[in-house]
Amino acid sequence: MSYFLSFLKWSAVGVGIGAVVGLVGVGFSYAMSLITELRGQFPYLILGLPLCGLLIVFLYHRAGVRNSRGTNLVLLSVRSEEPLPFRMAPLIFVGTALTHLFGGSAGREGAALQLGGSIAQNLGKAVKMNKKELHVVTMAGMSACFTALFGTPLTATVFAMEVVSVGAMYYSALVPCATASLTAFALSSLCGLTPERFSVAGMPDFHLLPALQTGALSALCALVSILFCVILKLTARGYDKLFHNAYAKAAAGGAAVLVLSFVFYLVTDSFPFNGAGMDVIERAMEGQTIPYAFLVKILFTALTLEAGFKGGEIVPTFYIGSTFGCTAGKLLRLHPSFSAAIGLLSLFCGVTNCPLTSIVLGWELFGGEGLLWYLIGAAVSYMLSGYFGLYSQQKILYSKELPEFINATCK
Repeated sequence: MSYFLSFLKWSAVGVGIGAVVGLVGVGFSYAMSLITELRGQFPYLILGLPLCGLLIVFLYHRAGVRNSRGTNLVLLSVRSEEPLPFRMAPLIFVGTALTHLFGGSAGREGAALQLGGSIAQNLGKAVKMNKKELHVVTMAGMSACFTALFGTPLTATVFAMEVVSVGAMYYSALVPCATASLTAFALSSLCGLTPERFSVAGMPDFHLLPALQTGALSALCALVSILFCVILKLTARGYDKLFHNAYAKAAAGGAAVLVLSFVFYLVTDSFPFNGAGMDVIERAMEGQTIPYAFLVKILFTALTLEAGFKGGEIVPTFYIGSTFGCTAGKLLRLHPSFSAAIGLLSLFCGVTNCPLTSIVLGWELFGGEGLLWYLIGAAVSYMLSGYFGLYSQQKILYSKELPEFINATCK
């Protein structure tokens, strides 16, 4: 009987969180769509990027946030008593919107995880939940907002349980995360949001040769995932060494991205490396990309996020993975559309250390026909990406090589 009552309780909690956070996520999604459209109509808004950086720093400082730990704070709050202040929600909403409006290279999932986690945890506090229950509702909020933005309820549910501590799934959060995700998905559908989905061409039949080719591509993606993580950390250290003032760092970072944007505009006659780049991902899935796009996107994303602009790394990861996969796949004699899909999910796995999420992500984004290929991509990338990762507060509880408890943090 106690299990049944607990099930009813957490189902109700999940539905409530999914409704509240889902509506916020829907609003955020529409805001981001409008902002992306505006930037497309007025591309020279990018000239204001240094001033945008100053404004974001000012807003965070006025709110009393001097050291924004972003998604790392959300992960830490799930396994500790570290609180998520409610002010994080409007700050990340506005900061991400400004970053995208003025052409910074960033994603949306960082905002989704912080928005959802912050709102859900503070809702839990309002109804007097205890500390352990707050951990669960934080994960449910993460799932709900991620789903509202991307339309991937399965991925969002598994990701929230898997990303915090690699090697230990938080199954106690399964029911609230699932109900929150499904509620948010239903709301986003009712509000007219279209889930992110891609068509994949050239998917081979399962044989030894394409399996080896796919494994080779996944291994290369693991190396690129390490490169991405290392560049992010080196850029952060470089900024800290050069600039001891947050305003100077943000302005300098914005100026650097601005100058590079116009340098590459002279080459491409567009701004393909600014913003989230969903249009570039879509073209990569059709087999079209600039061969060096993944390298430039790594640079733009590092310069943007480590300077203090807001957003996230996952959509840039999709960009880097799909464009690299499209390019490398041609060299490996794989269809560029298929290899872009494998590149996307393999790089995601490498930077997040979440193989189960990566397989489910592939199923939701590309369909179930390629599940065996997604398995190869996730398994190879997870093993060969080592202990690098986007989130320094992510715990690696068990070794990737042996069934051995190591309790390490990501490099």
